[in-house]
Amino acid sequence: QVQLVESGGGLVQAGGSLRLSCAASGRTFSTYTMAWFRQAPGKEREFVAAVTGSSGSTHYADSVKGRFTIARDNAKNTVYLQMNSLKPEDTAVYYCARSNSPWYEVAATQFGYWGQGTQVTVSS
Repeated sequence: QVQLVESGGGLVQAGGSLRLSCAASGRTFSTYTMAWFRQAPGKEREFVAAVTGSSGSTHYADSVKGRFTIARDNAKNTVYLQMNSLKPEDTAVYYCARSNSPWYEVAATQFGYWGQGTQVTVSS
């Protein structure tokens, strides 16, 4: 059974930075694509960033491109999301997810394992 545990959320002022971490259990972490999604109050869950298992390539939503960086450390079974130049509209619960494949995925339905979420609040 795969378990994902996020950490690193909190309250930050606009323009500030946070780094989220997601520790995964299981011996096949490096095989699968890992991603971050977020969900703001009253909105649907949306894709933020992914790092593939096949090549380690990274992909971002347009809204975070140039500000957020996703990275994975396969030796530590951990994926990170470095968030810089944060904006109030980045406020959401952020979820770590593991895909069912090693390829680039953006649809939440392609991710079979999810963390419990960590709150990120950006004040103006």
